[in-house]
Amino acid sequence: MIKLINGGVYCIDGKLTEEKNTVFADAEKRSAEKNTLAYGVLKAHNKGDGENLKISFDALVSHDITYVGIIQTAKASGLEEFPLPYTLTNCHNSLCAVGGTVNADDHAFGFSAAKKYGGNYVPPHIAVIHQYMREMQARCGAMILGSDSHTRYGALGTLAVGEGGPELVKQLLRQTYDIKRPEVIAVYLTGKPRKGVGPHDVAIALVGAVFKNAFVKNKILEFIGPGIGNLSMDFRCGIDVMTTETACLSSIWETDEITEEFFALHGRAADYKQMKVGKTAYYDGAVVIDLSSVEPMIALPFHPSNAFTLKHFIDNAADILYDAEKDGNKLIKGGGFGLRDKIKNGKVLVDQGIIAGCAGGSYENLAETCEILRGKSCGCGGFELSVYPQSQPVYKCLSDNGYISPLVSSGAIIKTAFCGPCFGAGDTPANNGLSVRHVTRNFENREGSKPTEGQLSAVALMDARSIAATAANGGVLTPATETDFDGNIKKYYFDKTIYENRVYCGYGKPKPDEQLVYGPNIADWPQQVALGKNLLLKVVSVLSDSVTTTDELIPSGETSSYRSNPLKLAEFTLSRKDPDYVMRAEIVKADESERRRSGKLPENVLKEINFMPPADTLYGSCIAARRPGDGSAREQAASCQRVLGGIANIAEAYATKRYRSNLINWGMLPFTCGEFDFKTGDYIYIEDVLSTVRNGDGYVNAKRISDGKTQNIVLGLFPLTDKEREIIASGCLINYYKNKTAL
Repeated sequence: MIKLINGGVYCIDGKLTEEKNTVFADAEKRSAEKNTLAYGVLKAHNKGDGENLKISFDALVSHDITYVGIIQTAKASGLEEFPLPYTLTNCHNSLCAVGGTVNADDHAFGFSAAKKYGGNYVPPHIAVIHQYMREMQARCGAMILGSDSHTRYGALGTLAVGEGGPELVKQLLRQTYDIKRPEVIAVYLTGKPRKGVGPHDVAIALVGAVFKNAFVKNKILEFIGPGIGNLSMDFRCGIDVMTTETACLSSIWETDEITEEFFALHGRAADYKQMKVGKTAYYDGAVVIDLSSVEPMIALPFHPSNAFTLKHFIDNAADILYDAEKDGNKLIKGGGFGLRDKIKNGKVLVDQGIIAGCAGGSYENLAETCEILRGKSCGCGGFELSVYPQSQPVYKCLSDNGYISPLVSSGAIIKTAFCGPCFGAGDTPANNGLSVRHVTRNFENREGSKPTEGQLSAVALMDARSIAATAANGGVLTPATETDFDGNIKKYYFDKTIYENRVYCGYGKPKPDEQLVYGPNIADWPQQVALGKNLLLKVVSVLSDSVTTTDELIPSGETSSYRSNPLKLAEFTLSRKDPDYVMRAEIVKADESERRRSGKLPENVLKEINFMPPADTLYGSCIAARRPGDGSAREQAASCQRVLGGIANIAEAYATKRYRSNLINWGMLPFTCGEFDFKTGDYIYIEDVLSTVRNGDGYVNAKRISDGKTQNIVLGLFPLTDKEREIIASGCLINYYKNKTAL
C-alpha cells in the first residue's frame, strides 16, 4: 500500500529512481534540486539566500480562536494597516455559548479590525476557514500563512504553512518568515482508488506510515505521479489537509486540467497555471502510494497515526480496543474507561458519526454519504449522525442537487459550517462513548471530555463513506467497500453570490478612523520582562508521555471562549493534564514579583537551592516534556505559560516547528536535553544566560538542583536566527518591536 524510500531520490521523466542507483555528479544533483515544485515557489517568495530563507507570503488567514490576539499583538507592535490580504473567519467558536457574549464580542472586534486595517471578514456559519481560502484565495504558485495548523492548499498549487500567531504578526509588520531551506519529500501516487475508498483512507494510511518515525517532520511533501490524474479536486484537498498530521511543514501538488477546472468553476481562471516537476528533479526521500491498494482505514484513539485497516481492526477489535483502554485509563481520574463493551456478537458498535470541517464536509464526501444512505435509516438505537457542509456554497449545491433531503430523511442531522466537532466545541460524545469522525484530529480529550473530572470519551477517524455505511448499518462498524451504492454524483457548481452578499472584502481599503470594538473580555497582553543576565528556573510540571499535544498544553473546546483574555485563558493551562500546574506556576510568579520588589528571593527558595543568586537573576517557571507541541498552531499553548511566568521549556525534541516558534516569539527558551530525568520541583540555574542567548554556540552550561543535590548539565539551544536571539532577549515579540521603534 505504502512504501518509504529513505534517502535521495530522483524523479526522471516522471519515474522514481533511488540516488544510490544513479551516477549523477554533485553539480547535476544541485541542479535537480531546483526542479521541484517547492523550490520554485520558495525561490519566488524568498528575500534571503538559498539556504537561509526569508519568506514574504501572498496572503494570511486566521479564525476566531486566534485573530484577536494576533491583531492585539500587531497593534501593540506598531500596526497601521494590513499590507497583504488578511482573511478573518469565524468557524471555531461560532456556536459555543460558554462565556456569555464573548464569542460574538470577538466577532465584532474582528469585523471592526477588518474595516480599520483593510481586511476580509467571513461571518459565522458561512464557511470553515480552509474551504473559504480554497474557494477564494488559493492560487497556483502562491504562498499563504495561516494561524491554524491545517493551513494546507497544496492541491491547488499553493504552498501554505500553518504557524502560530506571532509569525503572522511579523508579516503584518512587513517582516519575513525565516527558516532553513526545508527538505522536500516526493509523495508518488499511482493507481486509482477503489469505489468506497475516500480521501481520509489515503490520508490515515499516509499518517500511519510516516508520523511515528518522523519521516517527513518539518519537510515539504510534494505530490507527484500518474495517480494524481485519477483524483478529483475534493479528493486531493481531503488528503492534502491531513498532511499536517504527518508533522510536515507544508505540501504542494502538481496541477493539471482538474485544477484548471476548479479555478474556472470559482470564477478565477487567471489564478491557474500548470505546475509540473522538471525533467530531472531531486528529492530527499519518497513516499510511494498505490491508490488502488488502499483499503478503508480507521485511526484509533488517541492519535491520527494509530492507523489500521478497518478489516484488521474489526477482526482484532478486542485486542486493539484493550490497548486503547490502557491509554485512556492513564488519562482519566479514577480509571474506569472502557471500549470493549462496543463489541457485540463479533461486531463493533459505535455511538456517533460526524462528518465535518475542512477535511470531511466537502461536496463530494457528503454527496456520496447521501448515496450510501439514500432510502435507508441511521436506526433508532443509540447511534447518531451529524454532517456539517464546509461552506454555504457547498450546502446550497448539495441542496439544489437533491442530496440534503435524503440525508435528513435517513435521520442525519444537517448543521452549518462549523469546526466544533474537530476541537471539542460541539457534539461531545457521552462518557465512554466512541465516535467515528471524518475530521482532522482525534487527540485525547480534544473531543470535549474532561478526564480530571472522571469523564472520557473517544474518537476514531474514518472516511465519510465508511461512516455513512456504518450509519446505514445502525452503528455497526462497516467499510464502505462492503456497501452497494451509486458512486456517480451530480456535478458541483459554485454560487459566488453567497459570499458577495455576506463577506466583507476590505483589503486595500483601510479606514484608519474606524474604532476597534472591544467586548468586556478582550484584554491586552500583559507586559513581559526582558531576559535577565542570569536565570533561575523551577520545573513546575513534568510531562513524560512520548508526545504532548497543544490540546493538552491548553485545552480547546469551551476554554477557547476565553481566548481573548490572556490571564483568564491561562487559568486552563494543562488543566486536563496537570491540574496543579497553574498553582505551582503562580507561586513562582509571585516569588519573582517579590524578588523584583525587595531584591531578594523568598527564604524557602533560597533554602532549596542553597545559594544566593546575583541580584540580576531572573526567576521563572519551566515545563519539562519529552516531545511537546504536536497539534494545533494556536500560540496560546506558549503564551499561556508565558503570562503565568514561564520562561522555558525543556524537551528531548519539539514535535513541531510551529510550537517551538511560538515559544521563541513569546520570549521563552526552547531548551533541549539529552537525558530526560527531570522532576517537578527541580531548579535549573544558568549563569550569564543573556550572553549565551545572544552569542552562544547552541550549548548552554547549567546547574541542576534536585533534592538538595547539584549537578552540572548541558542544555541545547539551537538553531536560533539572529532575530530569534533578540526576541528572546527582549522578552517577547512585542518588546522586540517596541525596542526597534525606540531606536
